[in-house]
Amino acid sequence: MLLDGKEIYRGYDEYGPVLVIDDGTKRYLSFGEGDEQSCWLKSEPHLPQLDYIRAMCLVLLLTEPKRIISLGLGAGTLNSCLHHHFPESVQQIVELRREVIDVAHRYFQLPRGKRIQTHHMDAKSYLDCVESKPADIIFSDIYDENGVDEQQHDPAYLHECYERLKPKGWLVLNCWKEHKGETLLTELSGLFDDIRTCTTQEGNWIVFAGKQSDTQTQKQLKQQAKLLSQKLGFALCPYLNRMNSLNEPHLL
Repeated sequence: MLLDGKEIYRGYDEYGPVLVIDDGTKRYLSFGEGDEQSCWLKSEPHLPQLDYIRAMCLVLLLTEPKRIISLGLGAGTLNSCLHHHFPESVQQIVELRREVIDVAHRYFQLPRGKRIQTHHMDAKSYLDCVESKPADIIFSDIYDENGVDEQQHDPAYLHECYERLKPKGWLVLNCWKEHKGETLLTELSGLFDDIRTCTTQEGNWIVFAGKQSDTQTQKQLKQQAKLLSQKLGFALCPYLNRMNSLNEPHLL
């Protein structure tokens, strides 16, 4: 699928091209022809546009986002949203490609300041080597133009994410529906007490893994979702309705 609009930037690094496409209303980050990594609405820069980003925000119903680690940046639309709506949050962002970090700042208004720290390095290297305070949420969204980075499903990677979380923390993985086999869920179930999934209309398969089980009922979650939707500017309930739980039948 070719993106409509004018190419306003093209850069290269050892991993390939980084493109920015502008159609007048939106900007797109792309890693190759027909590839859409991120979408950003120029008039509302804090409003996530892509379906899977909005689905990942379901985790905000399950925990307070005080300390956040993002493994994979893209254009930083999720990080900008969190920075804007949760002023007490502190974010650590890990991105393999310096070119992507620079583009996110220059073309997509990724915030700078004490509340957001970016690390130019591989996600697994960060987990292995860089000390940080325990996080409430880890978002793992490591993609290139060919799809999900294989390390995102590696048992050692998942274990490191688990160790980085607070006792009530949550890991959120952006996967594809093709990853719905039992291997990933089996690995996660050996670490986490609460596993939930949500499949988006675009084919993303979002996995939520909590260190402790959340005891809220579906009714309580829907009430929270309505309030949070007003804050974020988009409806969370359609995604909540598609959320399945491996642990609690009443949420299926």
